[in-house]
Amino acid sequence: MKFRYPEISCIFLFNLIFACANAQIWQVSEPENLPVKRHENAMATANGKLYLLGGRGIKPVDEYDFKKDAWTSLAPSPLEMSHFQAITYKNEIYVLGAFTGGYPHEIPIPDIYIFNPVKNEWRKGAPIPENRRRGAAGAFVMNDKIYLVCGIQDGHWDGQVTWFDEFDPATSTWKTLPDAPRPRDHVQVAVLNDKMYVAGGRLSTARINQVLNTVIAEVDVFDFKTNKWTTLPAENNLPTLRAGNMTVAYDNKIVVIGGESTAHVEAHNEVEAFNPKTNKWEKLPALHQGRHGTGAVILNKKIYVAAGSANRGGGPELNDMEVLNK
Repeated sequence: MKFRYPEISCIFLFNLIFACANAQIWQVSEPENLPVKRHENAMATANGKLYLLGGRGIKPVDEYDFKKDAWTSLAPSPLEMSHFQAITYKNEIYVLGAFTGGYPHEIPIPDIYIFNPVKNEWRKGAPIPENRRRGAAGAFVMNDKIYLVCGIQDGHWDGQVTWFDEFDPATSTWKTLPDAPRPRDHVQVAVLNDKMYVAGGRLSTARINQVLNTVIAEVDVFDFKTNKWTTLPAENNLPTLRAGNMTVAYDNKIVVIGGESTAHVEAHNEVEAFNPKTNKWEKLPALHQGRHGTGAVILNKKIYVAAGSANRGGGPELNDMEVLNK
């Protein structure tokens, strides 16, 4: 490369090298050992550690300790738990909106289950109202309340819902909130600036052999200040349509990671972020390994994602972890 002004060429090269060295990129973790392979599982943080929970079959909870740079297998789940977005409340991990059983008629788990990482113990929590039970739903915690949105009642078969519910752990009581604008399942959600964003997901209907192709483009938003739903304009639809994706709020953006669809056999590696300030989607660095059916978490200003399925459907199962640092 030639420069018209030699006196600035060195500065240009320095800035270019500096930018490349600090480019945002996913890094593959290389710990002392690896966790159990799993998919349709969840991921959570508690007490400064990472946790992988659930998945197809009975799986132990796997704990990642940063000081040891190693994974440790803890207590197994009390029953098969799959298709859920785990949340952390008071340093315990809550499982709700989850399934148990096999494809295509997975059954909603009727109770909340809670894992205490310090005691390495599971316990059964409050029951979920019988007429609001579903799996493959989005979940999050905000202001000491736990929320559950959308999902499907009968595994991958049928029964998608628009339900939005609030659970108060202090009183073990449930409250019904306004329905979402549209049903969807295999979805995760995130909250930013008192707004919940629901992006991705699909309408799984194995009853008529319509599952992976039923992905949803629209992005629905619930404003906790107004207690109302809106849908982003069509130009702000999710750029890469997929379900089984991971969703987190990071760097003042809603980040959608991975997923699955009929676009290709391999799970999606695309990572896209919606910026509410610009009302635009941004393309972030792609995962090294595409994946769906797992979780992503934020800790120490980094995004962590681990496990999942490398192809659409049920495998191969993964046990690696990738990290994104802004």
